[in-house]
Amino acid sequence: MSASSMIRAVDVMTIQAELPAPVVFGEWIMHTREFALVRVQAEGRLSGYSYTLTRDGAVAEQIRKTIARLYVGTDVTHRERTFTLAWRRSLASHAAGIGLRALSIVDLACWDLAARLEDRSIADLLGGSNRPMPATAIVGYPPGTMGPEETAAQTAELYACGWRRFKAPIAATPERTAGRLRAARAAAPDAWIGMDAAWVYDEVDAAAEFVNSIPDVRLGWFEDVFPPGDAGKLRALRDRTDVPIAQGDEQGGLYYPEALILAGAVDVVRVDLTCMGGITRGRALIDQVLGAGLQFAPHMFPHVHAQVMSGLGHTEVPIEWGVPFTGVHPMDDPLPQPTILEGGLMAALPEQEGFGHLIDAEWIRSQPHDDPAGILADLA
Repeated sequence: MSASSMIRAVDVMTIQAELPAPVVFGEWIMHTREFALVRVQAEGRLSGYSYTLTRDGAVAEQIRKTIARLYVGTDVTHRERTFTLAWRRSLASHAAGIGLRALSIVDLACWDLAARLEDRSIADLLGGSNRPMPATAIVGYPPGTMGPEETAAQTAELYACGWRRFKAPIAATPERTAGRLRAARAAAPDAWIGMDAAWVYDEVDAAAEFVNSIPDVRLGWFEDVFPPGDAGKLRALRDRTDVPIAQGDEQGGLYYPEALILAGAVDVVRVDLTCMGGITRGRALIDQVLGAGLQFAPHMFPHVHAQVMSGLGHTEVPIEWGVPFTGVHPMDDPLPQPTILEGGLMAALPEQEGFGHLIDAEWIRSQPHDDPAGILADLA
């Protein structure tokens, strides 16, 4: 075991990212977005980093209580074996939910560290290179205050800059949601436009009635319609609409995506490496989806997913980008933003060590945060 590749510490901090306005999805109201940031240190003092949304769960506590001690003293070159040991050591805690989310970002930080130790990019470490990929702009935030006219103006501005894929979240009422989507379609007549329902619907009838009432929008997909856990209900909706169904944000573990596949419930499986098992488990998940003849699409975290998917050769999948400082994904806002090429592709991200510029320490310091291990002190 090389001293420089032995893990000496796994630390975590939390950031309460402030939003320009509350994000309102029915009874789910977000006043901040909390992130957990992990640092994995090697004996040679080099570190790897990653972060995820906590979704108000005890991610940091889970890492400090059970996960860190399983990684400390192991060699980062054996990260996939260590992940499996940590996952199996406490299946009740680590196979799904907050435990899997916590384990996922530790895994990603280990891959970042491994790439940095070899002076390679993540994409190169995975056997590929960063390539141009389709890019989706998340428009219509904040959904509680942005109306159709503002959505149209935002979409038109991005369209003029070359964007050709857009996704908008559900609004307070079906009428307002339809108005925003129609406004986006008018501003981008030949673009792909998807809708995120943010798990607001409970009944198939209401969801089917809405999605089938806006054929003029030509939705690319209807995403995260019902709360997770009822693949049969999702299949019933799929049987009642021609609009493709996408599902899976914030899920993972416990028969995901197997239940969706077996029920024939979706056209597109959503993949988020920051909560579904990092790179180590994520590769098998993607293989399972593709083996079933389905498509997959990453959820947010563009600086992570663009480089991993490109490295794995999945350069056809769309990468989601929030419009900076609108409340979509604040941790990404101060990071390098994409250059949009002809046809709506994003230019390849630069080949840098590990994930490259993944963290903006100055921005983090400007937000309420809890950093007992002094992670910020190590960041420029």
